[in-house]
Amino acid sequence: MGTTVPLPVVGAKPSARVPGRLVVLFIVLAGALTGVGLIVVAFDSETVQQPAVSALLACWLTLPYVAAGVIAWVRRPESRMGPLMIAAGFVTSLNFLVWSPRPFLYTVGSAAQFLPPAMFLLVFLAFPGGRVESRAGRRLVIAGFSVSLLTMARIAFGEGGERNLVAISDAPQLVSALRSTELAVMSAVLLGGTMLLIGRRRQHRLRYPPGILIDSYSLGLAMIALLYLVQLFSWTAIAESVRLATFGVIGLTAILFLISLLQARLERAAVGDLVVALGVNPGPAELQEAVADTLKDRTVKIDYWLPEFEAYADVEGKQTDLELDPGRANTPITRDGEPVAMLIHDAALMHDPDLLSSVVAAIGMTIQNAQLQVELRARLEELRGSRSRIIEAEQRERRRLERDLHDGAQQRLVALSLELGELSSRAEDEDLRRRLEAARGEVSASLVELRDIAHGIHPASVSDHGLEVALESVATRSPLPVHLSVATHGRLPPSVELAAFYIVNEALTNVARHAEATAASVELRRESSVLTVEVADDGRGGALADGGTGLRGLADRVEALGGRIQVWSRPGEGTKLRAEIPCE
Repeated sequence: MGTTVPLPVVGAKPSARVPGRLVVLFIVLAGALTGVGLIVVAFDSETVQQPAVSALLACWLTLPYVAAGVIAWVRRPESRMGPLMIAAGFVTSLNFLVWSPRPFLYTVGSAAQFLPPAMFLLVFLAFPGGRVESRAGRRLVIAGFSVSLLTMARIAFGEGGERNLVAISDAPQLVSALRSTELAVMSAVLLGGTMLLIGRRRQHRLRYPPGILIDSYSLGLAMIALLYLVQLFSWTAIAESVRLATFGVIGLTAILFLISLLQARLERAAVGDLVVALGVNPGPAELQEAVADTLKDRTVKIDYWLPEFEAYADVEGKQTDLELDPGRANTPITRDGEPVAMLIHDAALMHDPDLLSSVVAAIGMTIQNAQLQVELRARLEELRGSRSRIIEAEQRERRRLERDLHDGAQQRLVALSLELGELSSRAEDEDLRRRLEAARGEVSASLVELRDIAHGIHPASVSDHGLEVALESVATRSPLPVHLSVATHGRLPPSVELAAFYIVNEALTNVARHAEATAASVELRRESSVLTVEVADDGRGGALADGGTGLRGLADRVEALGGRIQVWSRPGEGTKLRAEIPCE
């Protein structure tokens, strides 16, 4: 499920304190000194063959995180991402102390050897709010940091020789086994984190740039895991290439994070363009499109609160229940404490309250026109639904009447006709016999008329035998020749078949009564999800589309199904009626 974000208040103080200038200055100086220290350690090392390249890679892997963390902490003090990235940069720098020939520095670097991947795992899974939300993610982070305990055991058993200040014994085989265990466990943990990020990327409809960052984080964790597997299985042929690629990807993620911060600032600046765009009182669809462009989130929706219906409705006026997919969030828009609309967006925007508050304020200034339009559309939607319900109720009543006539009056008339026939056969008086036969004929005629009335109330032949058979019966009963063409490709929804039947039946009745025609044609064809019904005659024309209650009633039935009826009838050129009915 998604979340509902409280409406951010423009100009409100952030819930977390912005770091003071002295704190920022101290971190910047510490970062600069760290960079200098890495260069000194690289050139002072007896084991590093290319000190300049190694120092550059070490700085690339650490300093961008410190810089991005400082900027993120200043700009978004309510998020933990800034402090986490600063910590990741400084912790990673400790790992390069293993280059130093000095025992103390070497020991510290050895102890911190598996802390950097654990920190990267924490930072990547905590994006964008600075907290690891999933239980599986928290377990992976704990497992990653727990590997450091094995590191302490490894250096205690003599790894590093004389430079190791905390060695208590010399057990090279145990050290090798512990190192293999560390590499295997950390690789599994990092691959688990990669799978979590990939699953999150697929499940959530993340906007740009958060989606790109998640991709880079997934790749970074996978590359570190590959680097450890290379060391575990001694794939020396590709070891250096994998190391360089891994360092490049990890450093690049910090650069991408900096770009995302810049992008967020540009987005907030774009709110001014949004205000200009909304200055012309846009409709609901235009307003939603403009907000989506500003937030760089193509999945943005604005649902409007309709007090009359006590529900939210989308831009088409259809009521919604505000149920959210994972990775989505709601931001309410209010006026004078009362709900006006709900902004539904990517959950990553929760961590940029300034942008959200600016957009919400811009929407609030111009939403009244859009809200009125949505309310009107909702009323039209309700009216359309009412018409559909009325027609359905009418159809049920028609079926009931037809069934009552068939099972009641018609059966009694049939029984009466049989009784009169039996009495006639037994009658000895010729005059009585003729009178009984005449009465039986009247009963039979009444039965035929009653059947026609029942068929007009509800054409059972449509539901029993299909639309084509029912229309053939109508065409046969017509007093003028009718050319019938039906291409429906199977049965249609019952409501559509009934509507088509009534259209043809009413149209042919009007032709026979008023058109003075010599022939008529009926064509039904189904194209994609639309049934087209056309009835044409060669009569005198001049018919009015709204001239009678019959056609008006048909139009109501068709429009209730989402279709429409058109009539062309020029004097002397006959009449053509076309109805288009959705039949999905």
